Amino acid sequence: MTFSVIGRCAETGMFGVAITTSSIAVASRCPWARSGVGAVSTQNITDPGIGPRGLDLMAQGLSAPEALKRVLESSKHTEYRQITMIDREGRTAAHTGGKTLGTNNVAAGRNCVAAGNLLRTTEVPVAMARGFEAAKGHLAERLLASIEAGVAAGGEMGPIHSAGLIVVRDRVWPLVDLRVDWHDSGPIEALRGLWEAYQPQMEDYQTRAVDPASAPAYGVPGDP
Repeated sequence: MTFSVIGRCAETGMFGVAITTSSIAVASRCPWARSGVGAVSTQNITDPGIGPRGLDLMAQGLSAPEALKRVLESSKHTEYRQITMIDREGRTAAHTGGKTLGTNNVAAGRNCVAAGNLLRTTEVPVAMARGFEAAKGHLAERLLASIEAGVAAGGEMGPIHSAGLIVVRDRVWPLVDLRVDWHDSGPIEALRGLWEAYQPQMEDYQTRAVDPASAPAYGVPGDP
């Protein structure tokens, strides 16, 4: 049903999530990240509230394992949830409930953790963690490389239809927040295309927010 990777860039302090699933609009409910705090993916039979609660706990100073333990203690229906977390130190934690769907697995790597359910093989998250570790460049690029490695390793049992990519850096809003809410055959390819189109403009949008007078021209009709 879903596979995802959450990661941290040790050099820049960025956090992010890449995720894909068979259902519509996965990025609206499953991936969560907060600047200076960490990232969470809440999936399988999803409780979106787990994301903000996990981030709040890590913001209070709890490690990812401590935050996950606290979330599980205070949540209902945890047997249906698959959750991953990473904190500001790169510590990871994961939970896969007993009623998680189909073939499922979790694999942690250096500054990342991948998880999935209804997978074609348990090797999918393993390939994703390796893909993240082997990739170079911007955190968004490494997350995308990881999710592409998951597809190459077999992905889900059925077709995937939506995907999302979120990265936070030093603002309260995301540096990257891209999503494909529905695609009949290739949401990961479409997400890759969005990233490649967005990346050259990414820093311009940050400048427009904090120093509009020095921002580049907008390049739209009517802009002087």
